[in-house]
Amino acid sequence: MKRGKMFYRIFIPILVLAIGLVASFGSYIYLSTINSVIDRFSSSKQSYIEQIKNNMENKIQGIEYAFNTYSTTSSFQDVVKNPITVQDFIAYRDVNTQLNYIASMALEGTEYSLISLVQNWQISNGTLSYLTVSERENLIEAYIANKDQGLFWIKTDKGIRFVNTLPVFSKNKQAIALSDISLQTLDRTIKTGENTTVYILNKQGDLMYESDPDKKMFTDEQLQQISESIGSENDTGMVTQENVDHQSTQFIYAKSKYNNWIYLTILDQKEIAKSLKITKYGLSTMGLVLMIFIVVIAYVISIFFTKPILQIKRSLPKDPQSDSNPRNEIEWIMDSIDMILTEKESLENLIQAEMPQLETQLILNLFRNRITSEEIVRKLQRFGYQETENQLYVTMLIQLDNFGNQESSDKDVLLLAINKIVEDVVPKQQRMLPVILNDNTQATILVFTGKTEQEMSKQTLEYAKALLRAVKEYLQLSISIGISATYDNLMESKKAAEMSKQALHQRLNLGKESIIFYEDISMVVSGPVLLHYPADLESQLFDGIRLGDKEQVSQALYPFLAEMMGKNKNSMNFEVMLVRLVNNLIQLEQQLGINVLLTQDNQKFYHTLLDIRNPEEIERILVEQVIYPMVDSMQEKTNNQFRGISEKIISIVSTEFDQELTLEIIGERLHYNPNYLSRIFKKEYGTVFSEYLKNYRLEIAKKWLTETDMTVKEIAERLQYNNSQNFIRSFRKEEHVTPGIYRKMHEGV
Repeated sequence: MKRGKMFYRIFIPILVLAIGLVASFGSYIYLSTINSVIDRFSSSKQSYIEQIKNNMENKIQGIEYAFNTYSTTSSFQDVVKNPITVQDFIAYRDVNTQLNYIASMALEGTEYSLISLVQNWQISNGTLSYLTVSERENLIEAYIANKDQGLFWIKTDKGIRFVNTLPVFSKNKQAIALSDISLQTLDRTIKTGENTTVYILNKQGDLMYESDPDKKMFTDEQLQQISESIGSENDTGMVTQENVDHQSTQFIYAKSKYNNWIYLTILDQKEIAKSLKITKYGLSTMGLVLMIFIVVIAYVISIFFTKPILQIKRSLPKDPQSDSNPRNEIEWIMDSIDMILTEKESLENLIQAEMPQLETQLILNLFRNRITSEEIVRKLQRFGYQETENQLYVTMLIQLDNFGNQESSDKDVLLLAINKIVEDVVPKQQRMLPVILNDNTQATILVFTGKTEQEMSKQTLEYAKALLRAVKEYLQLSISIGISATYDNLMESKKAAEMSKQALHQRLNLGKESIIFYEDISMVVSGPVLLHYPADLESQLFDGIRLGDKEQVSQALYPFLAEMMGKNKNSMNFEVMLVRLVNNLIQLEQQLGINVLLTQDNQKFYHTLLDIRNPEEIERILVEQVIYPMVDSMQEKTNNQFRGISEKIISIVSTEFDQELTLEIIGERLHYNPNYLSRIFKKEYGTVFSEYLKNYRLEIAKKWLTETDMTVKEIAERLQYNNSQNFIRSFRKEEHVTPGIYRKMHEGV
């Protein structure tokens, strides 16, 4: 059966209130139970660790007392001074009996040793042995030297060791008593069936024992911190410390008053959670039963209170919208009265929502000159613009210098973001609605009242600077701004936009992030048409492309572009020169037989290049999309060709070195330009041709000097030197000796 909103307005609050009370009560019980369980576990762990402490303390006290008592007896004095031998059975039996007596007072499985430093013998586990000099010195160094006490415990690899240097109250130590409690003995004593970890720290905080050394949950430094945090506080209690995994762990501790040892055990949260599991199930079940009961009660109460309202509704005419649009049973009666007012309000809201689009269209029509003067007055009033006397306008156009880290496909989004920034930076009363004029341009009409030309220019410049900063800060982009001359009639907005575009064209000369007033460049725009094309630099650039030499291309390319941009101030002149450059590049491709620009998209490339007014972007496109790809193609194509030509030159040198040889002579024979051959030869061999020829002839000269009887003069003439003195100077410069001395140095070799 379908219920109205009134039913749910009663049912839901009752349900929510009751559920809140049950949840609060259940949470209180759960938290109380958790605290009770934690207290019980803490108490249990405290008793457990104190039991371990008392047990260990009794055993340790027994060991220490037995040895101290024994050291004060006369029999001890006699025995440590007696040189016990294997045959001295009585003395050996007395010592062993005494050690067995001490063993009966302490932990089972403890090993006892008595060492005489006077007679250098040792009885350990019923075995007599003798100390060497080095063993005796090691014992004194380890247990007596630099020790401020004669009785102490240390940790060993096998367990813990009690060291008692005897006599106790004498600085002249005659013997050492050792008690070694193994890890197995400690485990049997400490592990009482509970699966828990136990740590024992001495009074310095050093680890003496841990029940589960394989886990290594805490470092020595962390255990030292626990000892320091306990300090001289209560003998029992709880401390918190992070483990090696940086998880907070709670410790229950008991501190021994006898030797200040600290006994620690961990308060395991998993055990607590296990104990709480049944409690959770019980509380969940109880909560579920209460929830069901509350739902039934809330349902009954809601039916009781909504029944009279349903009876009234049935007695009234049926609302045609009540089935498709359920409403409050009381309010639906009033809705029919308010329907006309609601529809009127909806229509007004719809018109209001369309106002920004209509206003945008108005501004675009101004820039396209698609509106009459009468329409302007009427529509400006509709959009809240107040036209006053002495009102002047300035058109400000913004274009992107680059796309920053964004893709060119994001240009529309970036322009929208810039449009929004203009709305935020320029006060609303100082402008008309900013719009996106086309795919590359954002446009804003600034409005000034009662200001001089100087004041308007200053205010416009401030807005432009603020926009540059804001775009750079929020979008990480650079923009340029073109600003028209002032005008007093909005019908001239299209002309003003053209002025701003002309101003933006000057970015080619001014660079990125430019703020350009049309009035500042009007003389340049209207000046004489002077075309300048750096043909010499283009020739160097094209030679580098032919050679596939990126270094030469880079050296010629950037001066070429800089001169072409710098000397063609008029944007139309620059466009003409840019088209000429692209045409020349296409002709060069045809000559070289490569395909970079020879595609069906040439026309699109022309438009793309001419639409860009940012010199950096023009330079990037030419370098990355045209010139460097051409260089790469030529490198691949000419590598084999260069190698073959260079090998021909080397062959001519090796056979005709004794004749007149120049690159001009070789060029005529091979039908190549000498400069071209020079660049190829240097590229392949890393040296100029003349240097290679000189070195080759020098090697021939050295060979003739050592293997023939030719005179120096004859060698010089054969090798095409003008006279022998020139040859001698050249030879001495390379070999640091004259040809005659060189011949003597190599005679008989």
